[in-house]
Amino acid sequence: MKNSYAEILEYQQEPLNVIYIASYIPRKCGIATYTKDLTNAINLLNSRSMAEILVMHRADSKTDYPWEAKYKVDDTNLASFLGAADYINKSHANLVSLQHEFGLYGGNGGEYIVPLVESLKVPLVTTFHTVVADPDSNYGMVLRRIAARSEAIVVMMNQPADRLVKYYGVPRKKIVVIPHGVPDLPFNNSRASKSKRRLTDRLVLGNINLLSPGKGIEYALEAVAEISRQYPEVLYLVIGQTHPDLLKAEGEKYRNYLKRRVRELDIRNNVRFINEYLSLNDLIDWLKTIDIYVTPYLDPQQVTSGALAYAIGAGKACVSTSYIYATEVLADGRGVLVPFRDPGTIAKAVIGLQKNNTRRKDMQKKAYEYGRLMTWPNVAQSHLQLFRSVLHRHACQQPADIHEDNFVPSVQP
Repeated sequence: MKNSYAEILEYQQEPLNVIYIASYIPRKCGIATYTKDLTNAINLLNSRSMAEILVMHRADSKTDYPWEAKYKVDDTNLASFLGAADYINKSHANLVSLQHEFGLYGGNGGEYIVPLVESLKVPLVTTFHTVVADPDSNYGMVLRRIAARSEAIVVMMNQPADRLVKYYGVPRKKIVVIPHGVPDLPFNNSRASKSKRRLTDRLVLGNINLLSPGKGIEYALEAVAEISRQYPEVLYLVIGQTHPDLLKAEGEKYRNYLKRRVRELDIRNNVRFINEYLSLNDLIDWLKTIDIYVTPYLDPQQVTSGALAYAIGAGKACVSTSYIYATEVLADGRGVLVPFRDPGTIAKAVIGLQKNNTRRKDMQKKAYEYGRLMTWPNVAQSHLQLFRSVLHRHACQQPADIHEDNFVPSVQP
Protein backbone atom coordinates (compact mmCIF):
# COMPACT_ATOMS: atom_id res chain seq x y z
CA MET A 1 0.00 0.00 0.00
CA LYS A 2 1.37 3.40 -0.95
CA ASN A 3 1.49 5.78 2.02
CA SER A 4 1.67 9.16 0.32
CA TYR A 5 0.49 10.92 -2.79
CA ALA A 6 4.11 11.21 -3.92
CA GLU A 7 4.55 7.43 -3.68
CA ILE A 8 1.31 6.84 -5.56
CA LEU A 9 2.35 9.27 -8.30
CA GLU A 10 5.80 7.69 -8.55
CA TYR A 11 4.24 4.23 -8.85
CA GLN A 12 1.86 5.38 -11.56
CA GLN A 13 4.74 6.85 -13.55
CA GLU A 14 6.96 3.77 -13.39
CA PRO A 15 7.53 2.43 -16.91
CA LEU A 16 5.70 -0.77 -17.83
CA ASN A 17 7.40 -3.13 -20.27
CA VAL A 18 4.59 -4.82 -22.18
CA ILE A 19 4.81 -7.20 -25.14
CA TYR A 20 1.65 -7.47 -27.24
CA ILE A 21 0.91 -10.70 -29.11
CA ALA A 22 -1.24 -9.90 -32.15
CA SER A 23 -1.35 -9.35 -35.87
CA TYR A 24 0.02 -5.95 -36.80
CA ILE A 25 0.13 -3.31 -39.48
CA PRO A 26 0.59 -3.18 -42.40
CA ARG A 27 -1.40 -6.43 -42.44
CA LYS A 28 -4.96 -5.71 -43.57
CA CYS A 29 -6.73 -7.04 -40.52
CA GLY A 30 -9.00 -5.54 -37.88
CA ILE A 31 -6.87 -6.86 -35.00
CA ALA A 32 -3.75 -5.40 -36.59
CA THR A 33 -5.32 -1.95 -36.78
CA TYR A 34 -6.76 -2.25 -33.28
CA THR A 35 -3.37 -3.21 -31.82
CA LYS A 36 -1.65 -0.29 -33.53
CA ASP A 37 -4.25 2.21 -32.28
CA LEU A 38 -4.23 0.79 -28.75
CA THR A 39 -0.45 0.74 -28.38
CA ASN A 40 -0.13 4.25 -29.85
CA ALA A 41 -2.52 5.52 -27.16
CA ILE A 42 -0.83 3.58 -24.35
CA ASN A 43 2.61 4.79 -25.46
CA LEU A 44 1.50 8.38 -24.81
CA LEU A 45 0.77 7.45 -21.17
CA ASN A 46 3.70 5.04 -20.77
CA SER A 47 6.25 7.00 -22.75
CA ARG A 48 9.33 5.66 -20.97
CA SER A 49 8.77 2.16 -22.34
CA MET A 50 7.33 1.84 -25.83
CA ALA A 51 5.14 -1.13 -26.68
CA GLU A 52 6.79 -4.13 -28.33
CA ILE A 53 4.86 -6.37 -30.72
CA LEU A 54 5.27 -10.11 -31.09
CA VAL A 55 3.60 -10.33 -34.44
CA MET A 56 1.74 -13.25 -36.03
CA HIS A 57 3.32 -13.59 -39.45
CA ARG A 58 2.37 -15.64 -42.49
CA ALA A 59 5.36 -17.51 -43.87
CA ASP A 60 4.29 -16.82 -47.46
CA SER A 61 4.00 -13.08 -46.78
CA LYS A 62 6.71 -10.51 -47.47
CA THR A 63 5.22 -7.99 -45.06
CA ASP A 64 7.65 -5.33 -43.87
CA TYR A 65 6.70 -4.45 -40.28
CA PRO A 66 7.61 -1.24 -38.41
CA TRP A 67 10.38 -1.16 -35.81
CA GLU A 68 8.17 -1.99 -32.82
CA ALA A 69 7.43 -5.46 -34.23
CA LYS A 70 10.42 -7.06 -32.51
CA TYR A 71 9.67 -10.74 -33.14
CA LYS A 72 7.84 -12.60 -35.89
CA VAL A 73 6.00 -15.87 -35.32
CA ASP A 74 5.32 -18.20 -38.24
CA ASP A 75 1.63 -18.83 -37.59
CA THR A 76 1.76 -22.30 -39.24
CA ASN A 77 4.73 -23.59 -37.22
CA LEU A 78 4.28 -24.78 -33.63
CA ALA A 79 8.02 -24.60 -32.98
CA SER A 80 7.89 -20.90 -33.83
CA PHE A 81 5.32 -20.35 -31.08
CA LEU A 82 7.52 -22.15 -28.55
CA GLY A 83 10.47 -20.05 -29.66
CA ALA A 84 8.37 -16.93 -29.09
CA ALA A 85 7.64 -18.01 -25.50
CA ASP A 86 11.38 -18.40 -24.91
CA TYR A 87 11.98 -14.94 -26.40
CA ILE A 88 9.45 -13.34 -24.05
CA ASN A 89 10.79 -15.15 -20.98
CA LYS A 90 14.31 -13.90 -21.71
CA SER A 91 13.12 -10.36 -22.44
CA HIS A 92 12.64 -7.43 -20.08
CA ALA A 93 8.83 -7.71 -20.33
CA ASN A 94 6.84 -7.25 -17.12
CA LEU A 95 3.58 -8.39 -18.72
CA VAL A 96 2.11 -9.83 -21.92
CA SER A 97 -1.07 -8.58 -23.60
CA LEU A 98 -2.60 -11.19 -25.91
CA GLN A 99 -5.02 -9.91 -28.55
CA HIS A 100 -6.94 -13.09 -29.22
CA GLU A 101 -8.89 -13.92 -32.35
CA PHE A 102 -9.07 -17.57 -33.38
CA GLY A 103 -8.10 -17.03 -37.02
CA LEU A 104 -4.75 -15.48 -36.11
CA TYR A 105 -3.16 -18.52 -34.53
CA GLY A 106 -2.31 -21.81 -36.20
CA GLY A 107 -3.44 -25.35 -35.48
CA ASN A 108 -6.88 -26.79 -34.85
CA GLY A 109 -9.05 -24.01 -33.44
CA GLY A 110 -5.98 -21.78 -33.11
CA GLU A 111 -4.43 -24.19 -30.60
CA TYR A 112 -0.80 -23.22 -31.29
CA ILE A 113 -1.15 -20.20 -29.05
CA VAL A 114 -1.85 -22.40 -26.01
CA PRO A 115 1.67 -23.78 -25.39
CA LEU A 116 3.04 -20.27 -25.87
CA VAL A 117 0.89 -18.69 -23.16
CA GLU A 118 1.23 -21.68 -20.85
CA SER A 119 5.04 -21.35 -21.03
CA LEU A 120 5.10 -17.69 -20.01
CA LYS A 121 6.85 -16.68 -16.79
CA VAL A 122 5.26 -13.23 -16.65
CA PRO A 123 1.60 -12.28 -16.09
CA LEU A 124 -0.77 -12.55 -19.05
CA VAL A 125 -3.71 -10.24 -19.79
CA THR A 126 -5.89 -11.52 -22.65
CA THR A 127 -8.33 -9.53 -24.75
CA PHE A 128 -10.91 -11.88 -26.28
CA HIS A 129 -12.23 -10.36 -29.50
CA THR A 130 -14.54 -13.38 -29.93
CA VAL A 131 -16.11 -15.58 -27.26
CA VAL A 132 -17.70 -18.68 -28.80
CA ALA A 133 -20.87 -20.03 -27.21
CA ASP A 134 -19.82 -23.71 -27.42
CA PRO A 135 -17.22 -24.47 -24.73
CA ASP A 136 -16.89 -28.09 -25.91
CA SER A 137 -15.82 -27.19 -29.45
CA ASN A 138 -12.15 -27.01 -30.42
CA TYR A 139 -12.42 -23.22 -30.24
CA GLY A 140 -14.02 -23.42 -26.82
CA MET A 141 -11.34 -25.70 -25.41
CA VAL A 142 -8.61 -23.35 -26.67
CA LEU A 143 -10.41 -20.37 -25.13
CA ARG A 144 -10.80 -22.20 -21.82
CA ARG A 145 -7.06 -22.91 -21.54
CA ILE A 146 -6.10 -19.33 -22.42
CA ALA A 147 -8.59 -18.00 -19.87
CA ALA A 148 -7.19 -20.28 -17.19
CA ARG A 149 -3.66 -18.98 -17.82
CA SER A 150 -4.72 -15.32 -17.92
CA GLU A 151 -4.54 -13.24 -14.76
CA ALA A 152 -7.08 -10.83 -16.23
CA ILE A 153 -9.40 -10.91 -19.23
CA VAL A 154 -10.62 -7.95 -21.26
CA VAL A 155 -13.80 -8.01 -23.33
CA MET A 156 -15.49 -5.09 -25.03
CA MET A 157 -19.08 -5.69 -23.97
CA ASN A 158 -21.12 -7.10 -21.11
CA GLN A 159 -22.59 -10.03 -23.05
CA PRO A 160 -19.23 -11.73 -23.77
CA ALA A 161 -18.36 -11.24 -20.10
CA ASP A 162 -21.58 -13.03 -19.12
CA ARG A 163 -20.76 -15.79 -21.62
CA LEU A 164 -17.30 -16.33 -20.09
CA VAL A 165 -18.85 -16.75 -16.67
CA LYS A 166 -21.77 -18.94 -17.79
CA TYR A 167 -20.10 -21.26 -20.29
CA TYR A 168 -16.47 -21.27 -19.17
CA GLY A 169 -16.67 -20.80 -15.42
CA VAL A 170 -14.37 -17.77 -15.50
CA PRO A 171 -14.59 -15.88 -12.19
CA ARG A 172 -16.32 -12.57 -12.74
CA LYS A 173 -13.56 -10.82 -10.78
CA LYS A 174 -11.04 -11.70 -13.53
CA ILE A 175 -13.06 -9.95 -16.27
CA VAL A 176 -12.94 -6.28 -17.19
CA VAL A 177 -15.15 -4.62 -19.81
CA ILE A 178 -13.22 -1.99 -21.77
CA PRO A 179 -14.89 -0.81 -24.99
CA HIS A 180 -13.41 -0.75 -28.47
CA GLY A 181 -11.45 2.47 -28.88
CA VAL A 182 -12.34 5.26 -31.29
CA PRO A 183 -10.62 8.47 -32.41
CA ASP A 184 -11.57 11.58 -30.46
CA LEU A 185 -13.41 13.50 -33.18
CA PRO A 186 -15.27 16.81 -32.90
CA PHE A 187 -19.03 16.62 -33.24
CA ASN A 188 -20.18 17.99 -36.57
CA ASN A 189 -22.59 17.18 -39.36
CA SER A 190 -21.64 15.84 -42.75
CA ARG A 191 -22.20 19.08 -44.68
CA ALA A 192 -18.56 20.21 -45.04
CA SER A 193 -17.22 16.77 -45.96
CA LYS A 194 -20.05 16.21 -48.44
CA SER A 195 -19.35 19.57 -50.05
CA LYS A 196 -15.66 18.68 -50.48
CA ARG A 197 -16.65 15.49 -52.30
CA ARG A 198 -19.38 17.23 -54.33
CA LEU A 199 -22.10 15.24 -52.61
CA THR A 200 -23.98 18.14 -51.04
CA ASP A 201 -27.32 17.24 -52.60
CA ARG A 202 -27.08 13.51 -51.85
CA LEU A 203 -28.44 11.44 -48.97
CA VAL A 204 -25.26 9.50 -48.23
CA LEU A 205 -25.43 6.05 -46.67
CA GLY A 206 -22.44 3.81 -46.22
CA ASN A 207 -20.24 1.44 -44.34
CA ILE A 208 -16.48 0.95 -44.17
CA ASN A 209 -15.20 -2.62 -43.98
CA LEU A 210 -13.05 -5.33 -45.44
CA LEU A 211 -15.59 -6.82 -47.81
CA SER A 212 -16.85 -10.38 -47.29
CA PRO A 213 -20.21 -12.20 -47.62
CA GLY A 214 -20.82 -12.01 -43.86
CA LYS A 215 -21.23 -8.24 -44.15
CA GLY A 216 -24.64 -8.66 -45.82
CA ILE A 217 -24.11 -5.84 -48.30
CA GLU A 218 -26.53 -7.41 -50.78
CA TYR A 219 -29.40 -6.69 -48.36
CA ALA A 220 -28.36 -3.07 -48.05
CA LEU A 221 -28.38 -2.82 -51.88
CA GLU A 222 -31.95 -4.07 -51.97
CA ALA A 223 -32.82 -1.48 -49.33
CA VAL A 224 -31.21 1.24 -51.45
CA ALA A 225 -33.42 0.25 -54.38
CA GLU A 226 -36.46 0.80 -52.18
CA ILE A 227 -35.15 4.05 -50.66
CA SER A 228 -34.40 5.47 -54.11
CA ARG A 229 -38.10 5.44 -54.98
CA GLN A 230 -38.69 8.16 -52.37
CA TYR A 231 -35.20 9.69 -52.38
CA PRO A 232 -33.67 9.39 -55.84
CA GLU A 233 -30.63 11.32 -54.55
CA VAL A 234 -29.63 8.49 -52.17
CA LEU A 235 -26.04 7.28 -52.54
CA TYR A 236 -24.71 4.16 -50.81
CA LEU A 237 -20.93 3.98 -50.34
CA VAL A 238 -19.41 0.49 -50.12
CA ILE A 239 -15.98 1.40 -48.80
CA GLY A 240 -13.09 -1.03 -48.40
CA GLN A 241 -11.11 -3.74 -50.13
CA THR A 242 -12.14 -7.38 -50.24
CA HIS A 243 -10.84 -9.25 -47.20
CA PRO A 244 -7.34 -10.58 -48.05
CA ASP A 245 -8.19 -14.17 -47.07
CA LEU A 246 -11.31 -14.13 -49.25
CA LEU A 247 -9.42 -12.47 -52.08
CA LYS A 248 -6.80 -15.20 -51.97
CA ALA A 249 -9.40 -17.99 -51.91
CA GLU A 250 -12.05 -16.67 -54.31
CA GLY A 251 -10.77 -13.48 -55.90
CA GLU A 252 -13.42 -10.79 -56.36
CA LYS A 253 -16.34 -13.23 -56.59
CA TYR A 254 -18.35 -11.48 -53.86
CA ARG A 255 -17.67 -7.94 -55.11
CA ASN A 256 -18.61 -8.96 -58.64
CA TYR A 257 -21.83 -10.48 -57.30
CA LEU A 258 -22.65 -7.18 -55.60
CA LYS A 259 -21.96 -5.23 -58.77
CA ARG A 260 -24.25 -7.56 -60.67
CA ARG A 261 -27.00 -6.97 -58.10
CA VAL A 262 -26.55 -3.21 -58.56
CA ARG A 263 -27.22 -3.61 -62.28
CA GLU A 264 -30.18 -5.94 -61.70
CA LEU A 265 -31.73 -3.51 -59.21
CA ASP A 266 -31.08 -0.59 -61.56
CA ILE A 267 -29.34 1.48 -58.90
CA ARG A 268 -26.05 2.22 -60.67
CA ASN A 269 -26.48 5.93 -59.89
CA ASN A 270 -27.13 5.16 -56.23
CA VAL A 271 -24.14 2.96 -55.34
CA ARG A 272 -20.42 3.65 -55.37
CA PHE A 273 -17.71 1.08 -54.63
CA ILE A 274 -14.50 2.50 -53.13
CA ASN A 275 -12.08 -0.41 -53.42
CA GLU A 276 -9.36 0.90 -51.10
CA TYR A 277 -7.78 -0.04 -47.80
CA LEU A 278 -8.06 3.32 -46.07
CA SER A 279 -5.57 5.13 -43.91
CA LEU A 280 -6.99 6.39 -40.62
CA ASN A 281 -7.26 9.95 -41.98
CA ASP A 282 -9.10 8.79 -45.11
CA LEU A 283 -11.37 6.55 -43.05
CA ILE A 284 -12.32 9.47 -40.81
CA ASP A 285 -12.88 11.73 -43.81
CA TRP A 286 -15.23 9.24 -45.45
CA LEU A 287 -16.97 8.65 -42.13
CA LYS A 288 -17.67 12.37 -41.82
CA THR A 289 -19.23 12.29 -45.30
CA ILE A 290 -21.82 9.65 -44.41
CA ASP A 291 -25.25 10.81 -43.18
CA ILE A 292 -26.52 7.43 -41.98
CA TYR A 293 -24.18 4.53 -41.23
CA VAL A 294 -25.53 1.07 -42.12
CA THR A 295 -24.17 -2.27 -40.89
CA PRO A 296 -26.28 -5.11 -42.34
CA TYR A 297 -24.05 -7.87 -40.87
CA LEU A 298 -25.34 -11.44 -40.85
CA ASP A 299 -23.76 -13.05 -37.76
CA PRO A 300 -25.99 -12.64 -34.68
CA GLN A 301 -23.06 -13.62 -32.43
CA GLN A 302 -20.66 -10.88 -33.58
CA VAL A 303 -19.30 -9.28 -30.40
CA THR A 304 -17.12 -6.51 -31.82
CA SER A 305 -17.20 -4.12 -34.75
CA GLY A 306 -14.52 -1.50 -35.07
CA ALA A 307 -16.40 0.05 -37.97
CA LEU A 308 -19.60 0.55 -35.96
CA ALA A 309 -17.58 1.77 -32.97
CA TYR A 310 -15.97 4.46 -35.14
CA ALA A 311 -19.37 5.51 -36.48
CA ILE A 312 -20.69 5.91 -32.94
CA GLY A 313 -17.59 7.85 -31.93
CA ALA A 314 -18.20 10.21 -34.84
CA GLY A 315 -21.80 10.79 -33.73
CA LYS A 316 -23.44 9.14 -36.73
CA ALA A 317 -27.03 8.00 -36.95
CA CYS A 318 -26.67 4.23 -37.31
CA VAL A 319 -28.95 1.52 -38.70
CA SER A 320 -27.77 -1.99 -37.94
CA THR A 321 -28.85 -5.60 -37.78
CA SER A 322 -29.18 -6.79 -34.21
CA TYR A 323 -25.92 -8.69 -33.71
CA ILE A 324 -24.62 -8.74 -30.14
CA TYR A 325 -22.29 -5.75 -30.38
CA ALA A 326 -24.84 -3.52 -32.11
CA THR A 327 -27.57 -4.51 -29.65
CA GLU A 328 -25.51 -3.18 -26.75
CA VAL A 329 -23.90 -0.07 -28.22
CA LEU A 330 -27.03 1.16 -30.04
CA ALA A 331 -29.34 0.70 -27.06
CA ASP A 332 -31.23 3.58 -25.43
CA GLY A 333 -31.93 5.47 -28.64
CA ARG A 334 -28.34 5.56 -29.94
CA GLY A 335 -29.32 3.82 -33.18
CA VAL A 336 -31.92 1.72 -34.98
CA LEU A 337 -31.81 -2.08 -34.86
CA VAL A 338 -33.34 -4.11 -37.70
CA PRO A 339 -33.84 -7.85 -38.32
CA PHE A 340 -31.29 -9.87 -40.28
CA ARG A 341 -31.71 -10.25 -44.05
CA ASP A 342 -34.58 -7.78 -44.13
CA PRO A 343 -33.94 -5.02 -46.71
CA GLY A 344 -37.47 -3.66 -46.35
CA THR A 345 -36.94 -2.84 -42.68
CA ILE A 346 -33.52 -1.29 -43.41
CA ALA A 347 -35.20 0.94 -45.99
CA LYS A 348 -38.00 1.85 -43.59
CA ALA A 349 -35.47 2.79 -40.88
CA VAL A 350 -33.43 5.02 -43.20
CA ILE A 351 -36.54 6.72 -44.61
CA GLY A 352 -37.85 7.27 -41.10
CA LEU A 353 -34.63 8.99 -40.02
CA GLN A 354 -34.56 11.11 -43.16
CA LYS A 355 -38.12 12.28 -42.59
CA ASN A 356 -37.66 12.97 -38.87
CA ASN A 357 -34.70 15.30 -38.55
CA THR A 358 -35.34 15.90 -34.84
CA ARG A 359 -35.11 12.20 -34.08
CA ARG A 360 -31.96 11.83 -36.16
CA LYS A 361 -30.22 14.73 -34.42
CA ASP A 362 -31.16 13.32 -31.02
CA MET A 363 -29.76 9.94 -32.05
CA GLN A 364 -26.52 11.53 -33.24
CA LYS A 365 -26.11 13.40 -29.96
CA LYS A 366 -26.69 10.27 -27.88
CA ALA A 367 -24.23 8.27 -29.99
CA TYR A 368 -21.58 10.97 -29.74
CA GLU A 369 -21.94 11.31 -25.96
CA TYR A 370 -21.62 7.53 -25.57
CA GLY A 371 -18.61 7.59 -27.88
CA ARG A 372 -16.72 9.99 -25.56
CA LEU A 373 -16.29 7.05 -23.19
CA MET A 374 -14.75 5.03 -26.02
CA THR A 375 -12.01 7.44 -27.11
CA TRP A 376 -8.52 5.96 -27.31
CA PRO A 377 -7.12 8.04 -24.42
CA ASN A 378 -9.82 6.68 -22.10
CA VAL A 379 -9.39 3.13 -23.38
CA ALA A 380 -5.60 3.35 -23.02
CA GLN A 381 -5.90 4.69 -19.47
CA SER A 382 -8.10 1.74 -18.51
CA HIS A 383 -5.65 -0.76 -19.99
CA LEU A 384 -2.67 0.83 -18.27
CA GLN A 385 -4.50 0.91 -14.95
CA LEU A 386 -5.40 -2.76 -15.39
CA PHE A 387 -1.81 -3.74 -16.23
CA ARG A 388 -0.50 -1.99 -13.12
CA SER A 389 -3.14 -3.66 -10.95
CA VAL A 390 -2.23 -7.10 -12.31
CA LEU A 391 1.47 -6.53 -11.70
CA HIS A 392 0.82 -5.24 -8.20
CA ARG A 393 -1.24 -8.27 -7.25
CA HIS A 394 1.21 -10.61 -8.95
CA ALA A 395 4.07 -9.10 -6.94
CA CYS A 396 2.06 -9.47 -3.75
CA GLN A 397 1.11 -13.04 -4.75
CA GLN A 398 -2.55 -12.29 -4.15
CA PRO A 399 -5.36 -13.91 -6.13
CA ALA A 400 -6.60 -11.73 -8.99
CA ASP A 401 -9.48 -9.57 -7.83
CA ILE A 402 -9.14 -6.69 -10.22
CA HIS A 403 -12.47 -5.03 -9.51
CA GLU A 404 -11.53 -4.16 -5.94
CA ASP A 405 -9.12 -1.70 -4.33
CA ASN A 406 -6.53 -1.05 -7.02
CA PHE A 407 -8.51 -1.15 -10.25
CA VAL A 408 -11.71 0.59 -11.11
CA PRO A 409 -12.21 0.74 -14.90
CA SER A 410 -12.24 4.34 -16.03
CA VAL A 411 -14.32 3.44 -19.07
CA GLN A 412 -17.75 2.02 -18.33
CA PRO A 413 -20.24 2.82 -21.13
